[in-house]
Amino acid sequence: MKIKIHFGFAALGLCLAAGCASNKNKIVFTDDGSMPRLATNALAPPTVKGLEKSDVVKIELQVFGALLTRHFWDDGNYTAIFLQADEAEVKAMQEKFPGRVPPIKAGHRADVRLNRTPLDKDTGKSAMMLSVDVSEPDADGAVPAIGKWFAGGAVTGFYSFVLKKSGEDWEIQEPQ
Repeated sequence: MKIKIHFGFAALGLCLAAGCASNKNKIVFTDDGSMPRLATNALAPPTVKGLEKSDVVKIELQVFGALLTRHFWDDGNYTAIFLQADEAEVKAMQEKFPGRVPPIKAGHRADVRLNRTPLDKDTGKSAMMLSVDVSEPDADGAVPAIGKWFAGGAVTGFYSFVLKKSGEDWEIQEPQ
């Protein structure tokens, strides 16, 4: 009887070892060196059907400017306002609002966590994130855009805008 029990354990151990040695269903971990990594500080260029990239940037700058004139961050003790935009747009807003308190910074300098207040990587303190979503132009050439702010799950919101082209620039027609 002892021989049968030991033989059963040996057979079971052999089967388990054979199953673990199989490469048939290799588990791939996302931190493997062979997996491609996404760039963490690169923003996808804005593309909106029916608009040139330069027009999308001009619209975003108008909406960021409108958001930065509001003061929904005054009571939050934030150390920075981050823009989800490329470096040129951030620089343009920094020049348009020099000496702004809290300062305007590029979005890749924020530590953003799901439903939590973004943190400024430079100070480790709470910050606010601003972003702009530009939609396709309407039949009359008007472009809807949404300016958003985010400082955690409870401090978030948006404004809707309609912009129309005036010469080479875009002007906000209706903040809603």
